[in-house]
Amino acid sequence: MTGAKKERRSGIRIMAQLIGLVKPLLHIMTAAIILGVLGYLCAIFLTILAGQAVLKGSGQRLFLLMGILAVFRGILHYAEQYCNHFIAFKLLAIIRHKVFAALRKLCPAKLEGRDKGNLISIITTDIELLEVFYAHTISPIAIAFLTSLIMVIFIGSYHILAGIFALTAYVVVGAVIPLWNGKRGGNRGMEFRTGFGELNSFVLDSLRGLDETIQYGQGEKREQEMEERSVRLGNLQKGLSRLEGAQRSFTTLAILFFSFGMLFFTLYLGRQGELDFGGILTCTIAMMGSFGPVTALSSLSNNLNQTLASGERVLSILEEEPLVEEIPENISSGALQGADKREAHPAAFVFTGARAEQVTFAYEDEVILKDYSLEMPQGKIIGIHGASGSGKSTLLKLLMRFWDVDQGAVKLSERDVRQIPTARLRNTESYVTQETHLFHDSIANNIAIGKPGASREEIIKAAKKASIHDFIMTLPKEYETEVGELGDTLSGGEKQRIGVARSFLHDGPFLLLDEPTSNLDSLNEGIILKSLKESCQEKTVVLVSHRKSTMNLADKVYTMDNGRIS
Repeated sequence: MTGAKKERRSGIRIMAQLIGLVKPLLHIMTAAIILGVLGYLCAIFLTILAGQAVLKGSGQRLFLLMGILAVFRGILHYAEQYCNHFIAFKLLAIIRHKVFAALRKLCPAKLEGRDKGNLISIITTDIELLEVFYAHTISPIAIAFLTSLIMVIFIGSYHILAGIFALTAYVVVGAVIPLWNGKRGGNRGMEFRTGFGELNSFVLDSLRGLDETIQYGQGEKREQEMEERSVRLGNLQKGLSRLEGAQRSFTTLAILFFSFGMLFFTLYLGRQGELDFGGILTCTIAMMGSFGPVTALSSLSNNLNQTLASGERVLSILEEEPLVEEIPENISSGALQGADKREAHPAAFVFTGARAEQVTFAYEDEVILKDYSLEMPQGKIIGIHGASGSGKSTLLKLLMRFWDVDQGAVKLSERDVRQIPTARLRNTESYVTQETHLFHDSIANNIAIGKPGASREEIIKAAKKASIHDFIMTLPKEYETEVGELGDTLSGGEKQRIGVARSFLHDGPFLLLDEPTSNLDSLNEGIILKSLKESCQEKTVVLVSHRKSTMNLADKVYTMDNGRIS
């Protein structure tokens, strides 16, 4: 989904891959198909028995059998729907889990700058639409095929040509019309799902920028653009609705044609002396009463275009390859170049400093760092000063291995970060970003992200070091105060200090600080820098800032200019 645009796979391939996810629940799917076939046969033979009752006169046995079939039809239909929906909702939970796992693998390299509204649309509405596929598509296809095959054999038992006529009817209604309609609306379905995701993104962006929109008088412009996007989406939906109406019309017309066609065809066979009146009546009633399964199949194409488009978007996320492959903890020691067996256990990894060796890195075609080298000795505070865009933050992301270098190497304890298990690497490092993200939770839980399971005493100690404790104690619920969505109830400086508190709580031996005091006043900056100096005497700290005052803390200061160091 990045780089060159992938060619969309065929509808058959999408369905095959989605069906592949059913394997763990195949026994329930089989039960649903059997129940569905039996249910439809009960309904069909109910009408056939009614015809037999008219033909042979009233019979108590026939009426009793009809009553039994009617009861069983209801029970079997309920059981089939229960199985299908159980499978559907179970699989939706599995797919959501797989999508979240895939997104975790893709981030941050492939998700930075990605359209968040579209991702939300995939996680919510696209996956939800797959319920239609799993509950109302897979089983109906198998049920329609098996039921139609049984009816072709039944009608063919009266006359082989009548069976062939029935087969033609089922193929046209259940396959030809849906495939023709699906081919006409396939691209529109994808356009609609993509447009829906883009509208989500636009609304999300508008809500986040509401203050700026009001301040600069852009409300009418945003409203007009939202209306235009909604109209375009509405037109796409109208087009899909017209296709749905056309499909239903052609399906109804085909059913009428083949129903009366069977009547006239069997009458012709009767005139030729090849079929008696009972055969004519039975074949005609069987034909008219057996379109239920293929009609359900034909109706699938109404929503199938959007469902397949959603399936394509979900499968694309699941199949997308990350730019940076994580290294699991259980990797064999022999797979790590330069590693000895003593380092196979996470606890055995001892941090002894870091360095960048002739690193070159580019975001696509834009070179950020070129032939860049830097020593970060253990127990020292290294300051990196420079203008915005000079590559300071990029260096920290390479140390975190959010990206891999194009040339050269980034090393921790004389080992390339590409050879260190990812969890071990991240446990060694504490990273404070320029923009601190806060979750819609309490302040205590937001700080505790730095160390899951941390005690309240540890959280308070970290908050005091970050000069945020006194502020928290003024809040109505103190540490249990909710920060609001995206931390909107706090100022930029308060959010930044919570981010610094997380890093203190994490207590990794290698501390990476990206503009940790950019949103703070001089007083709070001084308090935090003093805490850093006192708390990090045995830690290695990389302090990135464009402020010269922040650099006073560093043991050694490097200046970056367009990816070069001095």
